[in-house]
Amino acid sequence: MSGKLLTPRWILTTLLVVAAVAVMIRLGFWQLDRLEWRRSLNQRILSQVNSPALDLNDKLPLNELFDMEYRMVQVSGRYDDEHEFLWRNQVWDNQPGYHLFTPLLIDGTDWVVFVNRGWIPLGAADAESRLQYRRDGLVSVSGMIRRPMPKPAIGGVADPPFNPNQPGPQAWNWIDLERWRAETGLNLLPIWVQEAPQGATLQLPYPSLPEIEMTEGPHFGYALQWFSFAAILAFGYPFFVRKQLENKNETSNDQADESAIHSGEEIYEH
Repeated sequence: MSGKLLTPRWILTTLLVVAAVAVMIRLGFWQLDRLEWRRSLNQRILSQVNSPALDLNDKLPLNELFDMEYRMVQVSGRYDDEHEFLWRNQVWDNQPGYHLFTPLLIDGTDWVVFVNRGWIPLGAADAESRLQYRRDGLVSVSGMIRRPMPKPAIGGVADPPFNPNQPGPQAWNWIDLERWRAETGLNLLPIWVQEAPQGATLQLPYPSLPEIEMTEGPHFGYALQWFSFAAILAFGYPFFVRKQLENKNETSNDQADESAIHSGEEIYEH
């Protein structure tokens, strides 16, 4: 039987099975790595959510801000309405619209932070309509630190390329703070602030905070599936091979018996 396994066909089949088992095991461990990443992310988010609100008018921890996403902040300053932007494809109560981003000149510093002030409808997003949303003078904002959301390498509609000789677009598909820094020339922080709702009465723009999902996702279940597939293939393949060889032996024996019978009939006839 071992000699029959050394044919090119069985050698190639066995190598493919071994490779498939190795790939499945690797995918299982990759899902476990993703699970650990998700757990670390959840821990980081939970740590920031439970931290006291950060005062951006105080000494800014510039090197730490990027890792403080989802931490609540307070900041006061003056809005720069000239450089405000719109974020496309935003929905409120099933109505399409934009999110209004306005740069805030942080009081007592030379830093500027973009504030997502909330949702506005499509029909009230032109420059003239946005005059009603202006807040002049010194304002105080309470919100949450968020990271930039530039276009990923794959997928999504890109924003127009940067052209220093032409004004930039007013509506954007992505929150690319490096690009916005180039467009506005402002001394931007590496994060933006998502304004939190204040009070029970909402007025345009409608502010909102993100719904933070604190689950571990399906990674553990996927890992078990990959390890199960690998075990089934690894332990089932030898039984499959044995069964195939037994069937082949039975077929060979039947053919040999049939040949012997035919040979006996020929001898009897003679």
